[in-house]
Amino acid sequence: MPEIRFVALSPETLTALIDGDLAAASRFAGVELSEFLLSEEWLWRIRRDQIQEDPASAEWVVRAVVDAESGQVVGHGGFHGPPDEDGAVEVAYSVDPLFRRRGYARAILTALVERARAEPSVRSVRASIRPDNAGSLATISGFGFRKVGEQLDPEDGLEFVFQRPAS
Repeated sequence: MPEIRFVALSPETLTALIDGDLAAASRFAGVELSEFLLSEEWLWRIRRDQIQEDPASAEWVVRAVVDAESGQVVGHGGFHGPPDEDGAVEVAYSVDPLFRRRGYARAILTALVERARAEPSVRSVRASIRPDNAGSLATISGFGFRKVGEQLDPEDGLEFVFQRPAS
């Protein structure tokens, strides 16, 4: 499994990504961001607004994922937000198509589960995945997730909801 590190994406970085200004976004992030991140403009709007409404959520939501050896940004990962009233967090991650099938999704998920485990207020970790997303369904296998329901997501449609204990 590749070694990764996370780089926080500040509201300024997210705004630059929304504006399509990769150079400015990279300057704000302190790392050369990838074109792939520009394609997620809809997500950056959501996360920037979320951080503006709840600054404490910044430590939980999206970060760029950097390959520790090459220094290349290979995707992004984080949570949908801080722990909810039940102590649950939901993982969110995506790997740049140029870097898929190299173990990055598992590395990201491993790091996110470890982050959740380290937070005393987190009791469970959730993942919501479209039934046709074979890659994500395969990624969560072996992590102790079990299907607990289904939901309709306004962006993705039908999703299966999986959960596992944080510890």
